Amino acid sequence: MPQPLKRTGKSLLETLPRRRWALYISLAVAVLSLPVATGSALNCHNTCICASNIVSCSKMNLTTIPTGLPDYTAVLDLSYNDIVQLRAEWTPVKLTKLHNLLLSHNGLHFLSSEAFTNVKHLRYLDLSSNNIRKLDEFMFEPLVNLEVLLLYNNHVSQIDRTAFVGVVNLQKLYLSQNQISRFPLELVKDKTRLEKLILLDVSSNKIKSLPIDELQVLPAWIKNGLYFHNNPLVCSCDVYSLLAHWHIRKLNSALDFKDDYKCILPAPQKTEVGVFDLNNEFMNCSTFKETDREAFLDQNVILSCDTKHKVMSKTWLLPGNVVVTPGSNQTAAMLKDGSLQIDRVKPEDSGNYTCLAVNKAFNETLYVVLKVHNSTMNAGGETLNTAYTTLVGCLASVVLVLIYLYLTPCHCFCCANKGKNQGEDSIHSSMLSVTPTHGDPALKAELNRHVAFIDSKDIQGQNGKLNPNGDEDDDELDEEAGSLGKGSRKKSVAESISSVFSDTPMVV
Repeated sequence: MPQPLKRTGKSLLETLPRRRWALYISLAVAVLSLPVATGSALNCHNTCICASNIVSCSKMNLTTIPTGLPDYTAVLDLSYNDIVQLRAEWTPVKLTKLHNLLLSHNGLHFLSSEAFTNVKHLRYLDLSSNNIRKLDEFMFEPLVNLEVLLLYNNHVSQIDRTAFVGVVNLQKLYLSQNQISRFPLELVKDKTRLEKLILLDVSSNKIKSLPIDELQVLPAWIKNGLYFHNNPLVCSCDVYSLLAHWHIRKLNSALDFKDDYKCILPAPQKTEVGVFDLNNEFMNCSTFKETDREAFLDQNVILSCDTKHKVMSKTWLLPGNVVVTPGSNQTAAMLKDGSLQIDRVKPEDSGNYTCLAVNKAFNETLYVVLKVHNSTMNAGGETLNTAYTTLVGCLASVVLVLIYLYLTPCHCFCCANKGKNQGEDSIHSSMLSVTPTHGDPALKAELNRHVAFIDSKDIQGQNGKLNPNGDEDDDELDEEAGSLGKGSRKKSVAESISSVFSDTPMVV
């Protein structure tokens, strides 16, 4: 039977093996030496450089952002460190005066959706040269004052359509050198665009196609800062025309990187060529020319002063260098947005219109050529309707003539064949003949009766009208017919033909 353990005066540590005791001690020391999540406190002598309201902690091998940042900090530089995550609690207090935050070259791959909650007054944010792969929804929504956002040289391949919702004051967005394959049209398109955005750089990505139609109608001040060079675009004459137009307008996006706009020829070549070379031997695209503005009589026309800068003072000159002045009785008036409206244009309104735009640092002169057609907008339709009406009228006339010729009541072919003898000529030969018939007077009378439709017993005359002589008997008719051979003038067959088309009964 085992004996119960008797207490001695030794401590518990003495009862444990020495090796196990040493293991527990080392674990405790390791736990105590782990870095806390909030990071070390700011040290302006060893960790960072503090100069008034600027705190620079660049190239200090930091893995977390120092705590205890002064609330007066305006610029915080954390570039060139090893900060791979930006969590919501990186600053537990609100830094209401912080307007510049630099986090480039950190290997940053995680951004919390609440990372910018306590720094809502940022105006400049540099997240370039990191490992960011996606931009989630409403990621930058708290940054309502942000003006410049640098995201170039990352691995961004997915951008949520709501990622930039809320950054209503954003002016410059740099997304170059990423893995973007879709042009972010929602950033510049009407109704969804960022109203103050003047620069969007999506160069050096994987974009193969562009929304050409939507880009063509953008204001010049947006196109002036829209960069998409060094993308594997598919060659087409539409791409050439787009950039050729921008080059003629001397937009910076086309001038500054003209040689960097490349495209891939369709199969089987699949060769990379310069976009501005497509009008030569590659695709033989037609040379781009600015088109004139066309209008029709009495049409209201608005001419746009499409300047390269958004905020400019504009003045219009009419043909003949006549200045458009407010409150005058001129047919042209300048609108609030700087456009020129011409009411009910006339041919004399054709000519060159000049827009002079100036601001403190820049001036620009634009020319718009207006051609007014000497017809209304639907003149072509009216011409077509007139021609159609004329054609229908002609066809109707032909039909009526045919009906009159062949469907007239009591035509010759329905007349009684009385008194025909062997030598009688046909009615058709009589109608075609203009030579008086020589022969038996009785035969002539018989023929005349056929031609004049007066040999019928009916009382109806030509075209179904009542014959006034319908009450005469056959004897009287024969007597009149016989008198034709007694020294009276002989009627020609041609005169008989005219009687066929007369509504008045012929008395012979």
